[in-house]
Amino acid sequence: MTGPGIWFRRYRGAVAPRVRLVCFPHAGGNARLFHGWAPRLPADVELLAVRYPGRQERMDEPCVETMDEMAGRVSEALDPERDLPLVLFGHSMGAAVAYEVAVRLEGPAAEGPGPALLLLSGRSAPHRGRSTALHRAADDVLVAGVTRLGTLGGDAYAVPELRELLLPVLRADYRLIETYDRQTPPVLRAPVVAYLGDRDPGVTRPGIEAWSELTEGEFMVRSFPGDHFYLAPREAELTADIAQRLARLPVAGHAQRVL
Repeated sequence: MTGPGIWFRRYRGAVAPRVRLVCFPHAGGNARLFHGWAPRLPADVELLAVRYPGRQERMDEPCVETMDEMAGRVSEALDPERDLPLVLFGHSMGAAVAYEVAVRLEGPAAEGPGPALLLLSGRSAPHRGRSTALHRAADDVLVAGVTRLGTLGGDAYAVPELRELLLPVLRADYRLIETYDRQTPPVLRAPVVAYLGDRDPGVTRPGIEAWSELTEGEFMVRSFPGDHFYLAPREAELTADIAQRLARLPVAGHAQRVL
């Protein structure tokens, strides 16, 4: 498979969807993180899960190791999908990628409307994040840094065959996010909802709340019980919250209240 479509795993709700929800996985993650979301969302929501290169169906492709390339390529792949309102959800590294995609979709050179809403999870705003350099660390240090965040997928690194397969992807993703530098990030027009686990060791509440400085629209924070990967055990509650916001999303124009 080639072309823009390789970037997304598409879950269809209705024959004629009203809105598209585009979901961005975390570092080392893949589109399967969102496989259970589609049946939990309104029937008129089409779910697109982003498939980063270097894993699953794209295992033969090199990983993308810079934010500029990743956000640019996803933005281009979304061009054919902009006939409907887009809502972007990103978790951890995926939140930063979703934000950068939104910057490009709102840019002066972009054709069509920008995202109707951003849902950013488990990641401090780019101008408030803490600097790390795990992508340059030894394998054991890198894995330990990831597993301290929570349990999602951590057991896979204990299996030698899986560890050998997953580590290059994880390291490439960490290189992307740890070399991402936005000291003066652009302010978006789209409203933002920021999500976090209340026991996340990787982000702080002030770091999450700093997303409010990067939107001209409404802003809200919502927390759930759990660690950095709260969204797996709290999938039902999280998707219910998102479903309510999508149900209030206007079909034409984005000026009405959506939070």
